[in-house]
Amino acid sequence: MKAAELFIKALENEGVEYIFGLPGEENLDVLDAIRTSDKIKFILTRHEQGAGFMAATYGRLTGKAGVCMSTLGPGATNMVTPAAYAQLGAMPLVIISGQKPIKKSKQGNFQIIDVVEMMQPISKYTKQITNGDQVAACVREAFRLAQEERPGTVHLEFPEDVARETVENPQIFKVTDTKMSHAEPSSIEKAAQMIEHSKMPLLLIGAGANRKRTSEALNEFVDTLGIPFFNTQMGKGIIDERHPLYLGTAALSDNDFIHEAIKNADLIINVGHDTVEKPPFFMHPEDERKVIHVNFFPAEIDEVYFPQLNVIGDIAHSIKQLTKSLQSVAKSWNIDFYMHVKEHVDSRLAKYEADDRFPILPQRCVKVIRDLIPDDGIVTLDNGIYKIWFARNYPAYIPNGLLLDNALATMSAGLPSAMAVSELYPDKKVISVNGDGGFMMNSQELETAVRLNLNLVVIILNDNAYGMIKWKQEKEDIPKYGLDFDNPDFVKYAESFGASGYRPESVADFISDLETALQTDGVHLIDLAVDYSLNHEILNVLLKEYSENLKK
Repeated sequence: MKAAELFIKALENEGVEYIFGLPGEENLDVLDAIRTSDKIKFILTRHEQGAGFMAATYGRLTGKAGVCMSTLGPGATNMVTPAAYAQLGAMPLVIISGQKPIKKSKQGNFQIIDVVEMMQPISKYTKQITNGDQVAACVREAFRLAQEERPGTVHLEFPEDVARETVENPQIFKVTDTKMSHAEPSSIEKAAQMIEHSKMPLLLIGAGANRKRTSEALNEFVDTLGIPFFNTQMGKGIIDERHPLYLGTAALSDNDFIHEAIKNADLIINVGHDTVEKPPFFMHPEDERKVIHVNFFPAEIDEVYFPQLNVIGDIAHSIKQLTKSLQSVAKSWNIDFYMHVKEHVDSRLAKYEADDRFPILPQRCVKVIRDLIPDDGIVTLDNGIYKIWFARNYPAYIPNGLLLDNALATMSAGLPSAMAVSELYPDKKVISVNGDGGFMMNSQELETAVRLNLNLVVIILNDNAYGMIKWKQEKEDIPKYGLDFDNPDFVKYAESFGASGYRPESVADFISDLETALQTDGVHLIDLAVDYSLNHEILNVLLKEYSENLKK
């Protein structure tokens, strides 16, 4: 058996369903082995980034490592951003890159760089396969590491001469799951005591809690104990945000509406957040407020995060034990102030939801999308100023109902991410929201989406600028400079790929166009003019007014 054939057999053994990629001549034996597989679907993309982002999103949604493939040199360097995206975002990802023959020179050093060394700082594990007999063991180890907590990126380099070797006695290793250890009973007991003795505890839900068992445990925790909760941007939807004890999402690290509740808490139970994801609040040495870190791994101490207690182990088990320990004191905390904050936050967030000015305000856009997409629909975001408005204003009803990146926070991942969602869940309604800047970075993947017959709505929030950085300039009182550009005709651009294009000229048009797009199969693109002129006023000026009113 060829080593390349053994490689694909090993991937099948791991339950791999897709390989996303853009192969080169160094991958031809692997590609041919994929061709003969009846278990793996190969999805050709137009850029390696698209393949990497799609594979990372597959891992994020399923918990199983997504797989992507590139050739050597420039193909591998194009995988760097998806590698970092998955590594920081805790998404299980296996990257396969090709390489020239390593046992004899083929073309000197043409296109050859040390890809293994390049991937070292942005992955959990990176290795060159140097012998066909190593293939199955390397694949098993790669998937074990990619999927174990904390999940992340693993890279395997598969040289073309090794891929062509004959393996005399091929061996496939049994897939075994590693059971996560439970937290020490003493730490559970200490955490329960801290919660029982607190007067105004607050629950924080972060990205690491986005596991099915953990979501179930947290729902029981909140319902049983009556402790209000908020979440990080990547923790949205782990508990349905229609819950009466949901206070909001920390869209910023400080000075946001939700921080009035955080400042008044005497204890924060931090479940599944670590500082790789942008901090939802800052700790200060003089704070009397305590923090309990509940996670799969200990807190990494930082100037802005130094919890007083670590509860380390399987998160779901830890939360269930805390719920059990605290049942006798359930709902004995003072939550009146939190409910007062919730009332103020909800009223502030609703302020512009019915404003029909055009170009559209981002808050109005969020409201339209939430109203029209089904409860189980999925919205993916690229990276831009609108991400703040979706984090704040979009109530997520299900885990992974709003997919965004607040770890690497890269632009250009939004469209490929939505494509992976649509491929995996063809019966769900999927909307990809992009800024005009981020969309153009991987817009070529529209061809891939059309070729795959995906059902997908792409919304471009068009302001002809890098809006997030313009807001930062205004916030820092820096003159506006260097961030404006011109865009192509996005409607014609979409139609050139075989997609349907729309350019609404009013909010009413947008509602009508989005309804049509959601009800019609195929790929649809909506070029939506957006008005960010109120960003500074709402995010800075009105916050001060809100804080003063709340104190009264």
